[in-house]
Amino acid sequence: MSFPTNISEIEKRIQSIDPIGYAATRNFKDGAITQLGPYISRGVISTNQVFEHIKSLNLPWSSAEKLIQELAWRDYWQQVWIAKGNEIHSDIKHKQAPISNYEMPKAIIEAKTGIDEVDKAIQKLYETGYMHNHMRMYVASICCNIANSHWLEPAKWMYHHLLDGDLASNYLSWQWVAGAFSNKKYYANQDNINTYFKSTQKRTFLDVEYESFSTMVIPDQLTQTIQAGLSTVLPEQKKCSIEKDKITLVYNYYNIDPYWHHNEDVQRIFLLEPSHFGSHPISKRCLDFALNLTSNIKGMQLFVGEFAELSALLNPSMIVYKEHPTSSHYQGTEEAREWMSSVKGYYPSFFAFWKKAKKEINQDTSFV
Repeated sequence: MSFPTNISEIEKRIQSIDPIGYAATRNFKDGAITQLGPYISRGVISTNQVFEHIKSLNLPWSSAEKLIQELAWRDYWQQVWIAKGNEIHSDIKHKQAPISNYEMPKAIIEAKTGIDEVDKAIQKLYETGYMHNHMRMYVASICCNIANSHWLEPAKWMYHHLLDGDLASNYLSWQWVAGAFSNKKYYANQDNINTYFKSTQKRTFLDVEYESFSTMVIPDQLTQTIQAGLSTVLPEQKKCSIEKDKITLVYNYYNIDPYWHHNEDVQRIFLLEPSHFGSHPISKRCLDFALNLTSNIKGMQLFVGEFAELSALLNPSMIVYKEHPTSSHYQGTEEAREWMSSVKGYYPSFFAFWKKAKKEINQDTSFV
């Protein structure tokens, strides 16, 4: 699986989505997934932009709903992040239990769990920055509910490697699997993996009936745990040609929008803050992917440093940035992001959020 960074190729990918095929096959290894996650997470495109394309297909609501609902999950996780801030780094609704360690299984990091499809998916993650969403749940369940690792360290590990790494959807999904943001834990046995990943493996530690999970002893393969040891090596700062009194758009890892104030005579700065990546490290592959995406934006300059350092070189009244939890400390003029609906604020469950958002979205006359 490859993820081009040229905006024309990304737009072609939007045009090629298949909502009907997606609804029928998205949980399968070879399902008709959109492959748009990295571009939404990096703010290159918005969920609303994809939604507008879906509307243009003139499909019945029943055919389009599943894909629209999955886009709404992204908006939901973002709304939780906005409401909860740094609380997403800790158990939000329930304490995860039981917990045997605050590391993660060494077998996961080394792709040596003995579950063939899981190990292949981890290797693919390292090689491509991609892991199927259904597989992410399998990996999270093994870490949190079989090895009893607290979700945070393995969630950081996965975020580090994912091209579509998004702190909200990643951390909160791990909490959902671990029972910290849901009313029960998520489990998948070997039969489930065999069904959706078209394998035939037997006699693994997951080859049990579901009722066995509640009393399962941690398998030998998962008893050795380690820290993931993650870090980001940022590029060296090159000399910028910064004009102090020119309108300046500040982009970051979550906003690489090539359409933002397109064709306007403004200064454009891609900000990489060492403090952010010290707390939330990403792989070289992810960093290179983001840097390559900035090539779609004419005149973009790279600034490696803290926002305060950048703002000292600018007239604060001329700084413009997009609303996002990672830019909450910015100063200047904040602009809103695009959303699929006007539903805002914290909802304790996705379906409480979706019930309200769906009512608004489904009123659109584009659906036949």
